[in-house]
Amino acid sequence: MSPTLASAPGSCCFGGVKHAGTPVGRIEDLGGLQTYISEPPTFKLATTQKVILYLADVWGPLYLNNQLIQDYFASCGYIVLGPDYFFGNAISNHPPGFDRPTWIVNARKAAFDAFPAWLDAVKAKYGSDTKYCTVGYCFGAPFVMDLCSNGSVVAGALAHPAFLEERHFEKLAGPLILSCAEEDHTFPHASRRRAEDIMVARKCTYYFQVFSGVKHGFAVKGDPDVEMEREWPYLIP
Repeated sequence: MSPTLASAPGSCCFGGVKHAGTPVGRIEDLGGLQTYISEPPTFKLATTQKVILYLADVWGPLYLNNQLIQDYFASCGYIVLGPDYFFGNAISNHPPGFDRPTWIVNARKAAFDAFPAWLDAVKAKYGSDTKYCTVGYCFGAPFVMDLCSNGSVVAGALAHPAFLEERHFEKLAGPLILSCAEEDHTFPHASRRRAEDIMVARKCTYYFQVFSGVKHGFAVKGDPDVEMEREWPYLIP
């Protein structure tokens, strides 16, 4: 088996601060998955459609924080699509102390089984000539790496990833941005360095950034009352 670099979500992935705001997107069925769709304002529409596939953490794309992030990307000129590969069974629907390991195993299988049909439906709706990018947070990271390895997207981005192995970086083909927390038990310093070493050896196109003073999950569930947690996520490309 390929050595693990980013492990499974831990306790910090199941907590965090809920943000405030009003989502502006809508929810539609795409390929059998409820999908959060956020579109750019008319004046931001480009001649060539640009689509971001938003692959959420364990809280799912319909969680308020994730909806607001998707709306922000849309305000920059992208059509943003967030598939609910948790089928309405994201972490927010479970009480504290539930069986997280079993939930993760079942959720991963269901998500990976459903994702190909969803991606086919996206390509059918938005066209094969559209420029597709993808961003994944924690749970969504391996989907990004697979898409960046098989030519499905023109570029990908990760924030505090989980479930990554060396093989993901050994197969990487497209450009990749990695936005990481200084303190991250899931993707610690040694693993980040190993991932970088693999990408350097393979001459991949990548951009690595590590944000000081924050922990795993900062890009989705950071505390707006803490300056470092409030400011850094908006610097993530």
